[in-house]
Amino acid sequence: MVKMPTMRSIVILISGRGSNMEAIVRAAQTENWPVSIAAVISNRSDSPGLDFARQQGIATAVVANRDYSSREQFDEALRTSIDGFSPDLVVLAGFLRILTTPFVDHYAGRLLNIHPSLLPSFPGMATHRQALAAGVKLHGATVHFVTPDLDHGPIVAQAAVPVLDTDSEDTLAARVLEQEHRIFPRAVRWFIEGKLSLNAGRVRIDASAEQV
Repeated sequence: MVKMPTMRSIVILISGRGSNMEAIVRAAQTENWPVSIAAVISNRSDSPGLDFARQQGIATAVVANRDYSSREQFDEALRTSIDGFSPDLVVLAGFLRILTTPFVDHYAGRLLNIHPSLLPSFPGMATHRQALAAGVKLHGATVHFVTPDLDHGPIVAQAAVPVLDTDSEDTLAARVLEQEHRIFPRAVRWFIEGKLSLNAGRVRIDASAEQV
């Protein structure tokens, strides 16, 4: 008898158009992942990505940070919303909020983020502007486990693109985004299939995992 893979569930957090969320959803559909995308949650009611999720039949929710007087209150409400869907993994796909330590600790080892730079270089915002100002020859994207230290969690996967003399922030961002859409779904799939884990701060990827 063939052993069926264990079905897992994920919740995806977004703040805007949700292109990385869309890449994950489409990869899960076309590659037939053993996963249920339980919900897409945004901190903005006008996030375009919510419309895509609804069109795919995915549950959506809004936890608006403007409705809370502190980061702690917002994170508590967000955690309550997420936990209502009982996910195995929480995915930050362009979720533009700095999360508190208790929130991050609650999801330790099951909270993944995509960042548009080759970490540890250029954490925070405006990464493409930072890269151009620094004159680096390579830029890119990083998938990492989230820790309380902003944009410094254990690295799961990276992809690099050349920085051209003719690049603007927009052209560089577009090439990096293509790589984000390639490596983020793959990293999420590794976790879903039990091929990715975090042990004592070190990332472990099974040798059988399809590489990015």
